[in-house]
Amino acid sequence: MEITAQMVKELREATGASVLDCKNALVEHDGDFEGAKAYLEKKGLAAAAKKAEREAREGLVETYTHPGGRVGVMLEVNCETDFVANTDQFKALAHDLALHIAFADPQYLSIEDVPEAVVEAEKAVHRKEAQDQGKPDNIIEKIIEGKMGKFYAEVCLLQQPFVKDDDITVSDLITRGIAELKENIVVRRFARFELGDGADEGEGES
Repeated sequence: MEITAQMVKELREATGASVLDCKNALVEHDGDFEGAKAYLEKKGLAAAAKKAEREAREGLVETYTHPGGRVGVMLEVNCETDFVANTDQFKALAHDLALHIAFADPQYLSIEDVPEAVVEAEKAVHRKEAQDQGKPDNIIEKIIEGKMGKFYAEVCLLQQPFVKDDDITVSDLITRGIAELKENIVVRRFARFELGDGADEGEGES
């Protein structure tokens, strides 16, 4: 049975699981929505969305320096208890996030953190390009929407494809961590330093 994007979207909305996990569940259950939903709930991925609403004030500050010492990262990753903060799984997640930031160079934490002026300037560029190509207004808006999705995936940490597995986003990676560790996990803030270029910094919550 063909697994459509709409089927994946509906399962994601119902469970809160990642796009990749929803697609895999539907494939495994030959498109059976209820079977795939039950499977995700059993794995605990669906519960991760609910945990994301809980307060997270424990955690750790992770640092990473790329070999050669030209790039360094510092970020704060929060969870709910110091017990989880001290687990190998949480430390590994924090390390992977720091490594990702070093390589992917995100400018902001989330879409909500991108200044409105930056968003409008980016939209204006794509609108002019489409108008110069003679595209009709209704098509232009769809083009802009698609271009902005790609823009956010380039500059926002949570929207970026994970450097170790580009089938998932950083947000998906964190959701998996929530499901595994049974606590909310939040990237609070980060700073990336590159020798000679100053620092790129992002703040906020996932």
